[in-house]
Amino acid sequence: MRSDLIPPSPTAEDYAAQLAANADESLFQATDPIAVFGDWLAEARASEPNDSNAMALATVDREGMPDCRMVLLKDVGPDGFTFYSNRESAKGRQLEVQPRAALLFHWKSLRRQVRARGRIEPVTAAEADAYFASRARESRIGAWASDQSRPIDSREALQARVAEAEQRFDGQANPPRPERWTGWRLVPEAIEFWRDRPFRLHDRLRFSRDGDAWRRERLQP
Repeated sequence: MRSDLIPPSPTAEDYAAQLAANADESLFQATDPIAVFGDWLAEARASEPNDSNAMALATVDREGMPDCRMVLLKDVGPDGFTFYSNRESAKGRQLEVQPRAALLFHWKSLRRQVRARGRIEPVTAAEADAYFASRARESRIGAWASDQSRPIDSREALQARVAEAEQRFDGQANPPRPERWTGWRLVPEAIEFWRDRPFRLHDRLRFSRDGDAWRRERLQP
């Protein structure tokens, strides 16, 4: 056991320093979780050192075994949370079998989290094309070169595949989107906001889908 790797619990002074930032009670009068999320994401973009749009994506495979990895949120709106990847990757195959998932955002600098659960729907081809075209050319080449989640012998073998893709699209400023590269949208059935408060008496606010509206509940920490 390496208990020396675990940081000590916060002191009363540490908790006092955290109090002001997350003390605004107006959160609990909010009626639109997507609007709250947008406000929190804007604050995170200003405070996080990198990747404020990073989120843990949890899926389940055919045998019911859970899986989780970090991905990047690329769009958010009333319809849900959108991300992109390879349809033939582990996550893509799992989402095909079980089109439900959960997301978790953790903004350490703000001491806040957001969780969302819901069904998964594919984005349209036009949406996938538009986002793929916005990526750096090198990233588009990489999408052609990589059979994501499949074994490969070495870094050199991967670089050789990249070189082959480069040759294939030599002279093309905008390589097209591979058919296997696409996106998904998590349509939330529940969204929970969590923020750190002193002595582990944290704030939790859950919105649950209720027809076309949202039901709001404050939860105990």
